Amino acid sequence: FQTMTRIVLPQALTAVIPVLVGQFIGLFKDTSLVALVGLFDLLGIARSILANPNWLGTQQEVYLVVAAIYWVFSYTMSYASRKLEVTLSAGRRS
Repeated sequence: FQTMTRIVLPQALTAVIPVLVGQFIGLFKDTSLVALVGLFDLLGIARSILANPNWLGTQQEVYLVVAAIYWVFSYTMSYASRKLEVTLSAGRRS
């Protein structure tokens, strides 16, 4: 058990974390597909906001905010992944 937790798992996590985070970011970006199932997603909420007459003429601003939210979340997840990779590979030789 100690061999697994101290040797095998750290090596496996170092190799797998970039792929997992990439998949998670892709899944986050593809949440608009969830609308097919009837659940709420960020783009669907933006569309419902734009359907309100009080928001007429603000399509660009609403979509820019949605794009900024997607970018912030994706960048944050990517940054956290890079930090985790550096932390896990700190004792590893090139």
